[in-house]
Amino acid sequence: YKFDNFSRGFIEILAATQTIDSMNWYQGTADAVRQNLRFFNQPNIDFVLILSGDQLYRMNYQEVIKMHIASGAEVTVSAIPVERKDAYHLGILKVDEQGRIIDFFEKPKDEKVIDSLSLAASAFDRRGISAKGRTLLASMGIYIFNLEVLNDVLKETNKSDFGKDIIPEIIKKRRVFAYFFDGYWEDIGTIKSFYEANLNLASVTPNFDLFDEKAPIYTNPLSLPGSVINNCKITQSIVADGCIINDAEIQNSVIGIRSIIGKNTAIQNSIIMGADYYESESNIRMNRFKKVPDIGIGNNSRITGAIIDKNV
Repeated sequence: YKFDNFSRGFIEILAATQTIDSMNWYQGTADAVRQNLRFFNQPNIDFVLILSGDQLYRMNYQEVIKMHIASGAEVTVSAIPVERKDAYHLGILKVDEQGRIIDFFEKPKDEKVIDSLSLAASAFDRRGISAKGRTLLASMGIYIFNLEVLNDVLKETNKSDFGKDIIPEIIKKRRVFAYFFDGYWEDIGTIKSFYEANLNLASVTPNFDLFDEKAPIYTNPLSLPGSVINNCKITQSIVADGCIINDAEIQNSVIGIRSIIGKNTAIQNSIIMGADYYESESNIRMNRFKKVPDIGIGNNSRITGAIIDKNV
């Protein structure tokens, strides 16, 4: 789908498929790119930007590309300063004075290894970043590759993951640099982090601003009507389009698209993912026949600290 009616930006989903060349599903981040290289090997493409789909942040990729070109890098890894306690579940890298990556460990556990990866405060200061007690640099899983290098790297090995396999290997023989980033960044690849990041968006002062007019959020337009809210008390919450909510009390929660919430319902500290469709009258009659509930939250429900999946 297109970003909007005025720009050339668009998103094309390349879903995992089985082909004559490969009967396997994606085995990791690098394997997913490898299986789709034919889409990247097009005229006038010099660089490939590889992103993770389970992160929340706002970054100007043009700045990353400028640094990539200026440094003469073949690969650039976006990285964020972190504290020692965060090292155990992230890929930690070490750079020299020019920003070239000279060492990389995925989720290090050995304290001596972590010590060896620590950076002096001056490494952050010279890039205009205040260390604030952070001594380590973590990979964000965001990469820029020269297209020719990407092809060579993925053909030289059958390894399947960039962070665990590819990056630690190529720093020994390629010009791999780090781009220092110091904005909000959250990995939402676990249920806990997904839950906490979403509820933070509904807080009074969220860490991530959904309403920045200089950096709008693009998504597939759904053309849904505004939500209908009757006789409800809703505080510190986000309610998406197309919802029908009657006589409910909602606090510190996120209510997804097309959510149907029944009377005398209380929802607190929860994420309601919503629905992909509205049920028709014939659907509802079939529900009665099968003795199954309708999609949505029924009357007199009490939901606290939960994630309710889509179409429930």
